[in-house]
Amino acid sequence: MSVRTRFAPSPTGFLHIGGVRTALFNWLLSRRDGGQFILRIDDTDQQRHVEDAVGLILEGFEWMGMDWDEGPKVGGPHAPYYQSKRGDRYKEAADALVASGHVYRDYSNEAERAADKKEAEYQKRAFRFRGKVNSEEEIAAYDAEGRTYALRFRVPLGRALILQDAIKGPVEQRTDELGDFVIVRPDGSPLYNFASVVDDADMQITHVVRAEEHLANTFSQLLVFEALGYPLPTFAHVPYVAAPGSKKKLSKRDGAVGLDEFINEGYLPVAMMNYLAKIGWSYDASTEVFSRADLIEKFSLDKVNSSPASHDPDKLFWLQGEWMKTLTIEEKVEKTAPYVANMQAWIDWNSRRKLPDFRSEGVLPFLKTPSTEPPPPQLAAVIEALGDRLKTFCDIIKLGSYFFTEDVHFDPDAVKKRLRKEGVVEILTSLRKIFVEVEPFDVPTLEAAVHTYAEQTSSHMGLVVNALRVATTGQAVGPGLYDCLAILGRDRSLKRIDQALVMLSQPS
Repeated sequence: MSVRTRFAPSPTGFLHIGGVRTALFNWLLSRRDGGQFILRIDDTDQQRHVEDAVGLILEGFEWMGMDWDEGPKVGGPHAPYYQSKRGDRYKEAADALVASGHVYRDYSNEAERAADKKEAEYQKRAFRFRGKVNSEEEIAAYDAEGRTYALRFRVPLGRALILQDAIKGPVEQRTDELGDFVIVRPDGSPLYNFASVVDDADMQITHVVRAEEHLANTFSQLLVFEALGYPLPTFAHVPYVAAPGSKKKLSKRDGAVGLDEFINEGYLPVAMMNYLAKIGWSYDASTEVFSRADLIEKFSLDKVNSSPASHDPDKLFWLQGEWMKTLTIEEKVEKTAPYVANMQAWIDWNSRRKLPDFRSEGVLPFLKTPSTEPPPPQLAAVIEALGDRLKTFCDIIKLGSYFFTEDVHFDPDAVKKRLRKEGVVEILTSLRKIFVEVEPFDVPTLEAAVHTYAEQTSSHMGLVVNALRVATTGQAVGPGLYDCLAILGRDRSLKRIDQALVMLSQPS
Protein backbone atom coordinates (compact mmCIF):
# COMPACT_ATOMS: atom_id res chain seq x y z
CA MET A 1 0.00 0.00 0.00
CA SER A 2 1.24 3.50 -0.82
CA VAL A 3 1.86 6.02 1.97
CA ARG A 4 -1.38 7.62 3.16
CA THR A 5 -1.13 10.49 5.62
CA ARG A 6 -3.77 12.76 7.08
CA PHE A 7 -4.26 16.02 8.89
CA ALA A 8 -7.35 16.28 11.07
CA PRO A 9 -7.75 19.79 12.48
CA SER A 10 -10.54 20.86 14.82
CA PRO A 11 -12.45 23.90 13.53
CA THR A 12 -11.94 25.88 16.73
CA GLY A 13 -10.44 29.08 15.32
CA PHE A 14 -7.53 30.32 13.23
CA LEU A 15 -5.00 28.01 11.59
CA HIS A 16 -1.96 28.05 13.90
CA ILE A 17 1.43 27.86 12.18
CA GLY A 18 2.32 24.97 14.51
CA GLY A 19 -0.58 23.01 13.05
CA VAL A 20 0.40 24.03 9.53
CA ARG A 21 3.88 22.65 10.15
CA THR A 22 2.44 19.30 11.26
CA ALA A 23 0.23 19.24 8.18
CA LEU A 24 3.25 20.11 6.04
CA PHE A 25 5.22 17.16 7.38
CA ASN A 26 2.30 14.88 6.48
CA TRP A 27 1.99 16.43 3.05
CA LEU A 28 5.72 16.17 2.30
CA LEU A 29 5.85 12.56 3.43
CA SER A 30 2.98 11.57 1.14
CA ARG A 31 4.26 13.59 -1.81
CA ARG A 32 7.80 12.23 -1.49
CA ASP A 33 6.56 8.66 -1.80
CA GLY A 34 3.84 9.28 -4.37
CA GLY A 35 1.15 8.61 -1.79
CA GLN A 36 -2.03 10.39 -0.73
CA PHE A 37 -2.65 13.23 1.70
CA ILE A 38 -6.09 13.26 3.33
CA LEU A 39 -7.68 16.28 4.98
CA ARG A 40 -10.26 15.37 7.62
CA ILE A 41 -12.21 17.76 9.84
CA ASP A 42 -12.33 16.70 13.50
CA ASP A 43 -15.56 18.43 14.47
CA THR A 44 -17.08 15.98 16.94
CA ASP A 45 -16.94 18.60 19.72
CA GLN A 46 -19.60 20.97 18.44
CA GLN A 47 -19.38 23.16 21.57
CA ARG A 48 -15.91 24.32 20.48
CA HIS A 49 -16.82 24.66 16.80
CA VAL A 50 -16.14 28.16 15.44
CA GLU A 51 -18.22 29.35 12.51
CA ASP A 52 -16.20 29.73 9.29
CA ALA A 53 -13.16 28.03 10.88
CA VAL A 54 -13.28 25.26 8.27
CA GLY A 55 -13.14 27.92 5.58
CA LEU A 56 -10.05 29.42 7.23
CA ILE A 57 -8.40 25.99 7.25
CA LEU A 58 -9.10 25.27 3.59
CA GLU A 59 -8.12 28.80 2.62
CA GLY A 60 -4.78 28.42 4.37
CA PHE A 61 -3.98 25.10 2.74
CA GLU A 62 -4.86 26.41 -0.70
CA TRP A 63 -2.61 29.45 -0.18
CA MET A 64 0.27 27.20 0.90
CA GLY A 65 -0.21 25.06 -2.19
CA MET A 66 -0.69 21.96 -0.03
CA ASP A 67 -3.28 20.15 -2.11
CA TRP A 68 -5.17 17.22 -0.63
CA ASP A 69 -6.19 14.06 -2.46
CA GLU A 70 -9.27 13.34 -0.35
CA GLY A 71 -11.35 15.53 1.91
CA PRO A 72 -13.63 18.59 1.85
CA LYS A 73 -14.28 20.10 -1.60
CA VAL A 74 -12.61 17.18 -3.42
CA GLY A 75 -14.43 14.18 -1.93
CA GLY A 76 -12.97 10.69 -2.13
CA PRO A 77 -13.76 6.98 -1.65
CA HIS A 78 -13.89 7.25 2.16
CA ALA A 79 -16.32 10.17 2.45
CA PRO A 80 -17.65 11.85 4.46
CA TYR A 81 -14.53 13.61 5.73
CA TYR A 82 -16.28 15.48 8.54
CA GLN A 83 -16.37 13.50 11.79
CA SER A 84 -19.74 15.05 12.63
CA LYS A 85 -21.17 13.19 9.62
CA ARG A 86 -19.67 9.79 10.42
CA GLY A 87 -21.91 8.89 13.34
CA ASP A 88 -23.13 5.63 11.77
CA ARG A 89 -19.58 4.29 11.54
CA TYR A 90 -18.82 5.17 15.15
CA LYS A 91 -22.01 3.50 16.34
CA GLU A 92 -21.18 0.37 14.34
CA ALA A 93 -17.68 0.19 15.82
CA ALA A 94 -18.92 0.95 19.35
CA ASP A 95 -21.54 -1.81 19.10
CA ALA A 96 -18.83 -4.24 18.02
CA LEU A 97 -16.71 -3.32 21.06
CA VAL A 98 -19.67 -3.76 23.39
CA ALA A 99 -20.43 -7.14 21.84
CA SER A 100 -16.81 -8.26 22.26
CA GLY A 101 -16.76 -7.19 25.92
CA HIS A 102 -14.09 -4.52 25.47
CA VAL A 103 -16.56 -1.73 26.20
CA TYR A 104 -19.23 -1.45 28.90
CA ARG A 105 -21.99 0.89 29.95
CA ASP A 106 -20.85 3.27 32.65
CA TYR A 107 -23.82 4.58 34.64
CA SER A 108 -21.67 6.47 37.15
CA ASN A 109 -22.44 10.13 37.67
CA GLU A 110 -20.15 13.03 38.38
CA ALA A 111 -20.75 12.93 42.14
CA GLU A 112 -19.83 9.24 42.35
CA ARG A 113 -16.66 9.75 40.32
CA ALA A 114 -15.71 12.72 42.47
CA ALA A 115 -16.16 10.61 45.61
CA ASP A 116 -13.94 7.87 44.17
CA LYS A 117 -11.28 10.43 43.31
CA LYS A 118 -11.43 11.93 46.78
CA GLU A 119 -11.05 8.47 48.33
CA ALA A 120 -7.96 7.84 46.17
CA GLU A 121 -6.47 11.14 47.31
CA TYR A 122 -7.17 10.20 50.93
CA GLN A 123 -5.34 6.91 50.40
CA LYS A 124 -2.53 8.79 48.61
CA ARG A 125 -2.79 6.78 45.42
CA ALA A 126 -3.26 7.91 41.83
CA PHE A 127 -6.88 7.89 40.72
CA ARG A 128 -7.62 5.60 37.82
CA PHE A 129 -11.27 5.07 36.98
CA ARG A 130 -12.26 1.40 37.05
CA GLY A 131 -15.87 0.73 36.24
CA LYS A 132 -17.73 -1.82 38.27
CA VAL A 133 -19.64 -4.70 36.68
CA ASN A 134 -23.37 -4.01 36.99
CA SER A 135 -25.82 -6.84 37.34
CA GLU A 136 -28.71 -7.18 34.92
CA GLU A 137 -31.05 -6.02 37.68
CA GLU A 138 -28.98 -2.88 38.31
CA ILE A 139 -28.87 -2.10 34.60
CA ALA A 140 -32.63 -2.56 34.32
CA ALA A 141 -33.17 -0.27 37.31
CA TYR A 142 -30.91 2.42 35.90
CA ASP A 143 -32.66 2.24 32.54
CA ALA A 144 -36.07 2.39 34.21
CA GLU A 145 -35.17 5.60 36.06
CA GLY A 146 -33.77 7.11 32.85
CA ARG A 147 -30.23 7.24 34.09
CA THR A 148 -27.82 8.00 31.26
CA TYR A 149 -24.60 6.15 30.58
CA ALA A 150 -21.36 6.58 28.73
CA LEU A 151 -19.55 3.82 26.90
CA ARG A 152 -16.16 3.10 28.46
CA PHE A 153 -13.30 0.96 27.25
CA ARG A 154 -12.22 -1.53 29.90
CA VAL A 155 -8.44 -1.27 30.06
CA PRO A 156 -6.73 -4.64 30.55
CA LEU A 157 -4.35 -4.54 33.52
CA GLY A 158 -0.82 -5.86 33.85
CA ARG A 159 0.33 -5.09 30.32
CA ALA A 160 3.14 -2.98 28.89
CA LEU A 161 2.19 -1.06 25.76
CA ILE A 162 5.23 -0.18 23.65
CA LEU A 163 4.94 2.40 20.90
CA GLN A 164 7.66 2.45 18.24
CA ASP A 165 7.44 6.14 17.43
CA ALA A 166 9.17 7.23 14.21
CA ILE A 167 10.42 10.43 15.86
CA LYS A 168 10.50 9.74 19.60
CA GLY A 169 11.74 6.17 19.39
CA PRO A 170 10.30 3.43 21.67
CA VAL A 171 7.88 4.79 24.30
CA GLU A 172 6.35 2.52 26.97
CA GLN A 173 3.14 2.85 28.97
CA ARG A 174 1.85 0.41 31.62
CA THR A 175 -1.87 -0.23 31.30
CA ASP A 176 -2.19 -0.07 35.10
CA GLU A 177 -1.53 3.65 34.74
CA LEU A 178 -4.48 4.09 32.37
CA GLY A 179 -8.02 4.45 33.58
CA ASP A 180 -11.01 3.04 31.76
CA PHE A 181 -11.71 5.74 29.18
CA VAL A 182 -14.93 6.96 27.63
CA ILE A 183 -15.34 6.34 23.91
CA VAL A 184 -18.93 7.60 23.57
CA ARG A 185 -20.55 10.31 25.70
CA PRO A 186 -24.03 9.90 27.22
CA ASP A 187 -25.41 12.06 24.40
CA GLY A 188 -24.09 9.56 21.84
CA SER A 189 -21.21 11.66 20.52
CA PRO A 190 -17.84 9.89 20.12
CA LEU A 191 -14.62 11.08 21.74
CA TYR A 192 -11.39 11.77 19.88
CA ASN A 193 -9.49 8.66 20.98
CA PHE A 194 -12.19 6.45 19.57
CA ALA A 195 -13.37 8.36 16.49
CA SER A 196 -9.81 8.96 15.32
CA VAL A 197 -9.01 5.23 15.36
CA VAL A 198 -12.14 4.34 13.38
CA ASP A 199 -11.41 7.06 10.82
CA ASP A 200 -7.74 6.21 10.44
CA ALA A 201 -8.59 2.56 9.87
CA ASP A 202 -11.46 3.28 7.47
CA MET A 203 -9.32 5.70 5.49
CA GLN A 204 -6.38 3.28 5.41
CA ILE A 205 -3.96 5.77 6.96
CA THR A 206 -0.46 4.29 7.00
CA HIS A 207 1.31 7.09 8.92
CA VAL A 208 -0.17 9.15 11.74
CA VAL A 209 2.09 12.19 11.98
CA ARG A 210 0.74 14.58 14.61
CA ALA A 211 1.65 16.92 17.45
CA GLU A 212 3.34 15.37 20.47
CA GLU A 213 0.47 16.56 22.70
CA HIS A 214 -1.37 13.52 21.34
CA LEU A 215 1.32 11.09 22.50
CA ALA A 216 -0.51 10.36 25.76
CA ASN A 217 -3.66 9.55 23.76
CA THR A 218 -1.87 7.06 21.59
CA PHE A 219 -1.76 4.25 24.17
CA SER A 220 -5.53 4.31 24.57
CA GLN A 221 -5.79 4.27 20.80
CA LEU A 222 -3.48 1.28 20.55
CA LEU A 223 -5.95 -0.65 22.69
CA VAL A 224 -8.86 0.39 20.45
CA PHE A 225 -6.94 -0.59 17.30
CA GLU A 226 -6.24 -3.96 18.85
CA ALA A 227 -9.79 -4.55 20.08
CA LEU A 228 -11.27 -3.74 16.66
CA GLY A 229 -8.69 -5.88 14.86
CA TYR A 230 -7.31 -2.98 12.84
CA PRO A 231 -3.68 -2.93 11.61
CA LEU A 232 -1.54 -0.32 13.33
CA PRO A 233 -0.27 2.67 11.34
CA THR A 234 3.20 4.10 11.90
CA PHE A 235 3.03 6.81 14.56
CA ALA A 236 5.26 9.88 14.60
CA HIS A 237 4.78 12.61 17.19
CA VAL A 238 6.16 16.00 16.20
CA PRO A 239 7.49 18.22 19.02
CA TYR A 240 5.63 21.48 19.56
CA VAL A 241 6.79 24.81 18.20
CA ALA A 242 8.21 26.86 21.09
CA ALA A 243 7.92 30.60 21.58
CA PRO A 244 10.90 32.67 20.37
CA GLY A 245 13.89 32.11 22.65
CA SER A 246 11.84 29.94 24.98
CA LYS A 247 10.86 26.35 25.70
CA LYS A 248 7.19 27.14 26.27
CA LYS A 249 4.66 26.36 23.58
CA LEU A 250 4.04 29.11 21.05
CA SER A 251 0.78 30.97 21.68
CA LYS A 252 -1.08 34.09 20.56
CA ARG A 253 0.62 36.03 23.37
CA ASP A 254 3.90 35.62 21.47
CA GLY A 255 2.73 37.66 18.47
CA ALA A 256 1.46 36.55 15.08
CA VAL A 257 0.89 32.80 15.04
CA GLY A 258 -2.11 32.50 12.72
CA LEU A 259 -1.31 31.67 9.10
CA ASP A 260 -3.82 34.28 7.92
CA GLU A 261 -1.79 37.06 9.57
CA PHE A 262 1.27 36.13 7.54
CA ILE A 263 -0.83 35.96 4.37
CA ASN A 264 -2.16 39.45 5.11
CA GLU A 265 1.37 40.74 5.64
CA GLY A 266 2.31 39.55 2.19
CA TYR A 267 4.58 36.59 2.81
CA LEU A 268 5.21 34.17 -0.03
CA PRO A 269 3.85 30.61 0.26
CA VAL A 270 7.22 29.15 -0.72
CA ALA A 271 8.96 31.17 2.00
CA MET A 272 6.47 30.02 4.62
CA MET A 273 6.78 26.41 3.48
CA ASN A 274 10.57 26.66 3.56
CA TYR A 275 10.50 28.19 7.03
CA LEU A 276 8.00 25.80 8.61
CA ALA A 277 9.84 22.77 7.24
CA LYS A 278 13.02 24.01 8.88
CA ILE A 279 11.45 24.25 12.34
CA GLY A 280 12.74 21.03 13.86
CA TRP A 281 13.85 19.40 10.61
CA SER A 282 17.18 19.71 8.86
CA TYR A 283 18.56 18.05 5.76
CA ASP A 284 22.15 18.91 6.60
CA ALA A 285 24.12 21.33 8.75
CA SER A 286 24.23 24.20 6.27
CA THR A 287 21.35 24.32 3.77
CA GLU A 288 18.68 26.86 4.68
CA VAL A 289 16.85 27.65 1.45
CA PHE A 290 14.65 24.88 0.06
CA SER A 291 12.20 25.09 -2.81
CA ARG A 292 8.95 23.15 -2.75
CA ALA A 293 10.51 20.51 -5.03
CA ASP A 294 13.61 20.31 -2.80
CA LEU A 295 11.49 19.66 0.29
CA ILE A 296 9.45 16.95 -1.40
CA GLU A 297 12.62 15.20 -2.55
CA LYS A 298 14.61 15.50 0.68
CA PHE A 299 12.09 15.33 3.55
CA SER A 300 12.13 12.32 5.87
CA LEU A 301 10.88 11.69 9.39
CA ASP A 302 14.25 10.42 10.60
CA LYS A 303 15.64 13.96 10.28
CA VAL A 304 12.93 15.51 12.45
CA ASN A 305 14.32 16.57 15.82
CA SER A 306 12.72 14.93 18.84
CA SER A 307 12.96 18.15 20.89
CA PRO A 308 10.93 21.36 20.48
CA ALA A 309 12.26 24.03 18.13
CA SER A 310 11.59 27.73 18.56
CA HIS A 311 9.63 29.98 16.25
CA ASP A 312 12.10 32.50 14.84
CA PRO A 313 10.38 35.50 13.17
CA ASP A 314 13.76 36.88 12.10
CA LYS A 315 14.59 33.65 10.25
CA LEU A 316 11.20 33.72 8.52
CA PHE A 317 11.75 37.35 7.53
CA TRP A 318 15.19 36.51 6.16
CA LEU A 319 13.89 33.58 4.11
CA GLN A 320 11.10 35.78 2.80
CA GLY A 321 13.70 38.27 1.66
CA GLU A 322 15.68 35.54 -0.09
CA TRP A 323 12.61 34.34 -1.98
CA MET A 324 11.56 37.92 -2.83
CA LYS A 325 14.85 38.24 -4.70
CA THR A 326 13.69 35.53 -7.11
CA LEU A 327 10.64 37.51 -8.26
CA THR A 328 10.56 39.70 -11.33
CA ILE A 329 9.44 43.33 -11.15
CA GLU A 330 6.24 42.28 -12.93
CA GLU A 331 5.50 39.70 -10.25
CA LYS A 332 6.17 42.20 -7.47
CA VAL A 333 3.88 44.72 -9.14
CA GLU A 334 1.11 42.12 -9.35
CA LYS A 335 1.45 41.16 -5.66
CA THR A 336 1.82 44.68 -4.23
CA ALA A 337 -0.92 46.30 -6.31
CA PRO A 338 -3.79 45.02 -4.07
CA TYR A 339 -2.13 46.61 -1.02
CA VAL A 340 -1.80 49.97 -2.75
CA ALA A 341 -5.40 49.85 -3.99
CA ASN A 342 -6.65 48.94 -0.49
CA MET A 343 -4.14 50.83 1.61
CA GLN A 344 -6.57 52.08 4.25
CA ALA A 345 -8.17 48.63 4.68
CA TRP A 346 -4.76 47.13 5.39
CA ILE A 347 -3.79 49.95 7.76
CA ASP A 348 -7.05 49.50 9.68
CA TRP A 349 -6.50 45.74 9.96
CA ASN A 350 -2.91 46.23 11.09
CA SER A 351 -4.10 48.63 13.79
CA ARG A 352 -6.76 46.20 15.02
CA ARG A 353 -4.40 43.27 15.29
CA LYS A 354 -2.21 45.19 17.72
CA LEU A 355 -5.07 45.33 20.22
CA PRO A 356 -4.94 42.84 23.14
CA ASP A 357 -8.35 41.33 22.32
CA PHE A 358 -7.66 40.90 18.59
CA ARG A 359 -9.03 37.69 17.12
CA SER A 360 -8.16 36.20 13.79
CA GLU A 361 -10.25 37.69 11.00
CA GLY A 362 -9.07 35.49 8.18
CA VAL A 363 -7.47 36.56 4.92
CA LEU A 364 -8.31 40.14 3.97
CA PRO A 365 -11.01 40.20 1.26
CA PHE A 366 -8.97 42.23 -1.23
CA LEU A 367 -6.28 39.50 -1.22
CA LYS A 368 -8.83 36.85 -2.17
CA THR A 369 -10.46 38.61 -5.11
CA PRO A 370 -8.14 39.69 -7.93
CA SER A 371 -8.63 43.32 -8.89
CA THR A 372 -9.50 44.25 -12.45
CA GLU A 373 -8.04 47.74 -11.98
CA PRO A 374 -4.60 48.43 -13.48
CA PRO A 375 -1.83 49.08 -10.93
CA PRO A 376 -0.65 52.67 -10.34
CA PRO A 377 1.72 53.74 -13.14
CA GLN A 378 4.50 54.61 -10.67
CA LEU A 379 4.35 51.27 -8.81
CA ALA A 380 7.16 49.60 -10.75
CA ALA A 381 9.41 52.60 -10.18
CA VAL A 382 8.63 52.59 -6.46
CA ILE A 383 9.51 48.89 -6.24
CA GLU A 384 12.76 49.54 -8.09
CA ALA A 385 13.56 52.39 -5.69
CA LEU A 386 12.84 50.30 -2.60
CA GLY A 387 15.02 47.45 -3.88
CA ASP A 388 15.83 44.82 -1.28
CA ARG A 389 14.06 46.86 1.41
CA LEU A 390 10.81 45.37 0.06
CA LYS A 391 10.77 42.12 2.00
CA THR A 392 7.03 41.47 2.22
CA PHE A 393 4.30 42.81 -0.02
CA CYS A 394 2.79 44.95 2.74
CA ASP A 395 6.12 46.79 2.88
CA ILE A 396 4.86 48.78 -0.09
CA ILE A 397 2.62 50.48 2.50
CA LYS A 398 5.05 50.45 5.43
CA LEU A 399 7.90 51.90 3.38
CA GLY A 400 6.29 53.65 0.46
CA SER A 401 2.74 54.76 1.21
CA TYR A 402 3.69 58.40 0.59
CA PHE A 403 4.23 57.65 -3.09
CA PHE A 404 0.54 56.89 -3.51
CA THR A 405 -1.09 59.71 -1.53
CA GLU A 406 -1.71 63.28 -2.60
CA ASP A 407 -0.66 64.87 0.67
CA VAL A 408 2.29 64.03 2.89
CA HIS A 409 1.90 62.81 6.47
CA PHE A 410 4.88 63.91 8.56
CA ASP A 411 6.51 61.66 11.12
CA PRO A 412 6.70 63.83 14.28
CA ASP A 413 10.18 62.60 15.23
CA ALA A 414 11.47 63.26 11.72
CA VAL A 415 10.04 66.77 11.80
CA LYS A 416 11.65 67.48 15.16
CA LYS A 417 15.08 66.14 14.16
CA ARG A 418 15.25 67.22 10.50
CA LEU A 419 12.91 70.12 9.79
CA ARG A 420 12.76 72.27 12.92
CA LYS A 421 16.35 73.37 12.57
CA GLU A 422 17.89 76.75 11.82
CA GLY A 423 18.12 77.48 8.11
CA VAL A 424 15.66 74.78 6.91
CA VAL A 425 12.93 77.22 5.88
CA GLU A 426 15.40 79.13 3.70
CA ILE A 427 16.72 75.89 2.18
CA LEU A 428 13.25 74.60 1.28
CA THR A 429 12.17 77.99 -0.10
CA SER A 430 15.22 78.16 -2.33
CA LEU A 431 14.94 74.56 -3.53
CA ARG A 432 11.29 75.10 -4.34
CA LYS A 433 12.24 77.89 -6.75
CA ILE A 434 14.87 75.67 -8.35
CA PHE A 435 12.42 72.74 -8.73
CA VAL A 436 9.91 74.97 -10.54
CA GLU A 437 12.38 75.51 -13.37
CA VAL A 438 14.65 72.46 -13.39
CA GLU A 439 14.30 70.46 -16.59
CA PRO A 440 13.95 67.54 -16.97
CA PHE A 441 12.60 66.55 -13.56
CA ASP A 442 14.64 63.36 -13.36
CA VAL A 443 17.22 61.79 -11.06
CA PRO A 444 20.48 63.08 -12.63
CA THR A 445 19.18 66.62 -13.12
CA LEU A 446 17.69 66.89 -9.62
CA GLU A 447 20.84 65.53 -8.01
CA ALA A 448 23.02 68.00 -9.90
CA ALA A 449 20.72 70.91 -9.02
CA VAL A 450 20.69 70.13 -5.29
CA HIS A 451 24.49 69.68 -5.17
CA THR A 452 25.02 72.96 -7.02
CA TYR A 453 22.72 74.76 -4.59
CA ALA A 454 24.56 73.35 -1.55
CA GLU A 455 27.95 74.34 -2.97
CA GLN A 456 26.87 77.85 -3.94
CA THR A 457 25.29 78.58 -0.55
CA SER A 458 27.90 76.68 1.48
CA SER A 459 25.05 74.64 3.02
CA HIS A 460 25.84 71.35 4.70
CA MET A 461 24.77 68.61 2.31
CA GLY A 462 23.37 66.46 5.12
CA LEU A 463 21.12 69.27 6.30
CA VAL A 464 19.85 69.92 2.77
CA VAL A 465 19.17 66.30 1.89
CA ASN A 466 17.54 65.40 5.22
CA ALA A 467 15.29 68.46 5.17
CA LEU A 468 14.23 67.83 1.58
CA ARG A 469 13.53 64.15 2.25
CA VAL A 470 11.27 64.80 5.25
CA ALA A 471 9.53 67.66 3.49
CA THR A 472 8.62 65.54 0.46
CA THR A 473 8.12 62.07 1.98
CA GLY A 474 7.36 62.78 5.64
CA GLN A 475 9.95 60.18 6.64
CA ALA A 476 13.56 60.35 7.78
CA VAL A 477 14.65 57.26 5.86
CA GLY A 478 13.74 55.62 2.59
CA PRO A 479 14.94 55.07 -0.96
CA GLY A 480 17.33 57.47 -2.64
CA LEU A 481 16.10 61.04 -2.29
CA TYR A 482 16.33 61.83 -6.01
CA ASP A 483 14.48 58.63 -6.89
CA CYS A 484 11.71 59.74 -4.51
CA LEU A 485 11.50 63.20 -6.08
CA ALA A 486 11.43 61.83 -9.62
CA ILE A 487 8.69 59.34 -8.78
CA LEU A 488 6.59 61.95 -6.97
CA GLY A 489 6.98 64.33 -9.90
CA ARG A 490 7.30 68.08 -9.99
CA ASP A 491 3.75 69.02 -8.95
CA ARG A 492 3.52 66.77 -5.91
CA SER A 493 7.05 67.59 -4.78
CA LEU A 494 6.28 71.32 -4.90
CA LYS A 495 2.96 70.84 -3.13
CA ARG A 496 4.63 68.92 -0.33
CA ILE A 497 7.36 71.48 0.13
CA ASP A 498 4.60 74.07 0.44
CA GLN A 499 2.85 71.88 3.02
CA ALA A 500 6.09 71.60 5.01
CA LEU A 501 6.68 75.36 4.89
CA VAL A 502 3.16 76.04 6.18
CA MET A 503 3.72 73.63 9.04
CA LEU A 504 7.07 75.21 9.91
CA SER A 505 5.47 78.65 9.99
CA GLN A 506 3.34 77.49 12.88
CA PRO A 507 4.52 77.02 16.49
CA SER A 508 5.79 73.52 17.21
